[in-house]
Amino acid sequence: MNQPKPLFADRYLKKHRTGVDHTLLAVLALLLMGGLLTLFSATYYKAVQSGDALLEVKRQLVGIALGAVLMLVTSRIPYAFWRDPRVVVGALAASYVLLILVIIPGIGVFLNGSRRWLNIAGMSFQPSEVAKIASVLYLASTLSFRLGQVEHFWKGIVPLLIVPGLMFLLILEQPNLSTAGSIVIVAVLMMLLAGAKWGHLTFMGVAGFCLGAVYAWTEPYRRERLLSFRDPFAQMSDEGYQLSQSLIAIGSGGLFGRGLGQGRQKFSFLPYPESDFIFAIVGEDFGLFGCVIVILLFVAFAFAGMRIAVSCPDRYGCLLAAGLTAMISVQAVLNIAVVIGVMPTTGLPLPFFSAGGTSISLLMASTGIILSVSRSSQR
Repeated sequence: MNQPKPLFADRYLKKHRTGVDHTLLAVLALLLMGGLLTLFSATYYKAVQSGDALLEVKRQLVGIALGAVLMLVTSRIPYAFWRDPRVVVGALAASYVLLILVIIPGIGVFLNGSRRWLNIAGMSFQPSEVAKIASVLYLASTLSFRLGQVEHFWKGIVPLLIVPGLMFLLILEQPNLSTAGSIVIVAVLMMLLAGAKWGHLTFMGVAGFCLGAVYAWTEPYRRERLLSFRDPFAQMSDEGYQLSQSLIAIGSGGLFGRGLGQGRQKFSFLPYPESDFIFAIVGEDFGLFGCVIVILLFVAFAFAGMRIAVSCPDRYGCLLAAGLTAMISVQAVLNIAVVIGVMPTTGLPLPFFSAGGTSISLLMASTGIILSVSRSSQR
């Protein structure tokens, strides 16, 4: 019996299949190296007191090592695997279970007024990190075969937002508005890429802004935090303290910074210099020049990821790569905006920089999926 001839798309992919995108790999390596240097500067003062100046750096290196293994695996798995309904449903189910568990008193770790972490076998992680990836997998898969419906508001956009909307509500219960908002922002960007109308998305943006303002105004602590970012130095003894110290750190760095490890704000002045406000350490140690370099690296990461997306031969790979790239890029933009006082203070780490082994492992695994898409992209 004669064998059927391969489809044109199959022959095209075999002919044009290439290795992974080296630009994205190079940018990722630079981000990781810059993150390790900044983390060392941000933590060595407290780490010395525990007897090991490299304690946090070693923990981060463990996360990077695990992330490298995950990235190697995900970059070699054909990206069509993530479109399998069993994979998508399994990822969503796991995300919802973890998000429900973390808000249950006695199960979720209560820290700094919120329950965002689960502790399993001595390893702490945020279920919202898993939920962000699961949301992208769901949207990429659904949008790829419901592309025509995304032009309709009630029949297309609203049903698509049910899954990320439920994640938004569960994460809001922790509470973690910044992470919850980033999931919705990425969902909207993916729908925009899939062909949603600007008018529909603009209406959703205005409605979301109004709901967010009402949510922030209903609780006194959220209202104070919202107002403090306008003039943090007027409330340095209260809600404006963290942002004030962040701005002092960035301002004292000047053009080229004080030098690696020479910054002073990490000496118990700036809260969370190793996580949410690590970009302020970049500004103090490396100055405006260092901040611009870091921002340009994230811009290069976004450009490389989107280039992979738009050159992918099929719609699903395009949406998958674009969604994961947007997920990382939006998180970086929101974190930097908070640190420099453009947005109200929220708890959101800077990708590849902030301390957190599990977080950086999942980010590198997501980058591996983007690299898998790049294997089938056109030169």
